[in-house]
Amino acid sequence: KRKGWLTAEYALLPAATPIRTVREVSANKRNGRTIEISRLIGRALRSIANLSVLGEDTIFIDCDVLQADGGTRTACITAAYLALKSAQQRLIHDGVIDAPILTDEIASISVGMGTYGPLLDMDFAEDSAIYADYNFVMSRIGKIVEIQGTAEYSPISWNDFDELKNLALKGASDIFNFYDQNGYNLA
Repeated sequence: KRKGWLTAEYALLPAATPIRTVREVSANKRNGRTIEISRLIGRALRSIANLSVLGEDTIFIDCDVLQADGGTRTACITAAYLALKSAQQRLIHDGVIDAPILTDEIASISVGMGTYGPLLDMDFAEDSAIYADYNFVMSRIGKIVEIQGTAEYSPISWNDFDELKNLALKGASDIFNFYDQNGYNLA
């Protein structure tokens, strides 16, 4: 098809959780959560990638979680974007590609609604105590890449959702500011 591909693989390393996680390769089986998160990361990156720049090559992004303390999927999406940005710079520098792969930037953030109100980027203890949990993947130009979420115990109101959305927008803005301050922006 003269068009490349980009895929991602997500894994919790054995010491990432308080109780040792068994390597999925040892169990000879990937669990559904791992597969779903791998697909999410790949989809998020492909949404801002011009895959025709790659010819018929494939880019593999590995996301190995060193410490799981809530929000691993959103942390992996943001880190995977930075890894792809770095790979793009290297591929251009080495003459492997002659144009940028990335067409935009993405940031991903988790938000939740608990008894104390909306929370941004929760740790494990906070994530365990909330009653609504959402993950937002957004582009720098203000578009939605993906939203995942659920109400744990009962439905939430649209007003609560709007609060969570606004908090996610602030969190994404903070991540984009981090990119700018540390030289990770597209410019």
